[in-house]
Amino acid sequence: MYRINGALGSPYSMKMRAVLRYRRIPHLWIHGPDAREALTKVRAPVIPVMEYPDGSFRNDSTPLIYDLEARYAERSIIPPDPARAFIAHLFEDFADEWVTKAMFGYRWLQQADQIQMSRWLAFDAMKGGGLQESQGYAEQFRARQVGRMAIVGCTAENFPLIEASTRALLDALEAHVVGRHCLFGSRPSMAEFGMFGQLSQLGIDPTAQMMMRNDYPYSYRWLLHVDDMSGIDGTWDADDAPLSPIITAWLKQVGEIYMPFLLANAAAIEAGQETFQITAMGLPYAQGVFKYQVKCLGDLRARYAALDSDAKAKLDPLLVEAGCLIALQAG
Repeated sequence: MYRINGALGSPYSMKMRAVLRYRRIPHLWIHGPDAREALTKVRAPVIPVMEYPDGSFRNDSTPLIYDLEARYAERSIIPPDPARAFIAHLFEDFADEWVTKAMFGYRWLQQADQIQMSRWLAFDAMKGGGLQESQGYAEQFRARQVGRMAIVGCTAENFPLIEASTRALLDALEAHVVGRHCLFGSRPSMAEFGMFGQLSQLGIDPTAQMMMRNDYPYSYRWLLHVDDMSGIDGTWDADDAPLSPIITAWLKQVGEIYMPFLLANAAAIEAGQETFQITAMGLPYAQGVFKYQVKCLGDLRARYAALDSDAKAKLDPLLVEAGCLIALQAG
């Protein structure tokens, strides 16, 4: 039995819970005070922390997904076609490292969202203790999160790009889900779960939820379906089946925003600079450098380099059109 030590307000926790539910891997969902001890068992104290049946502890959702793939063959979330598997990984990485900024921005930029969400998250974390203590903890948590906003690039100056990219992503999702729920067939891949994790928070935070309910009602409802797909069997599309329009739409987002973001961050770190800036969708964006995202860029390049010639022949025209290929080949 696996134990997911996480939180309802954590996109990565919701992502991993949905993965284990779909894959029908027996697990317990541990949240609130009972989940805190697990943070002492890992090097980087961030959730979700997954306790394995042998008593070991691990975190970082993407490596967890691949480790489970190595252990369990049934109900894989990696498309069997290497080209589509690469796209699925690219979208999951994009969700984890860029789309997460939407959650931070909608949650912590406006005072009304700050107050309500900090109180809800305190309620989740404490599970009791009285209103006064809960709201006191909420104010401490709120101050900490708001103080971190510039570090993760979620500032008022950057939010126009974050919001524009979020709406472009949701425009494509809204058009897609009325036809079918998944990207590469009638069963989900890691891309759906990565995107679900981030968007799950937009589905509960006050301003973001209103935006989704009003402008993207089917995407909003889609979140509830992806949360538990344990009853879905489904099949993968044939390797030569046409890709859905959402694939090219999301690849365009990756090429226009995420690749320039990763490249600028890596270049700034190599040059010894503390900040970097880009312009995407005609909008400015600037933040401090982040070493983990250099690792993400290196991993994407390594995965692309490892593809065989047939997979690259399929992928390269898509990647060229989206503006992704040069970034993936460099280095």
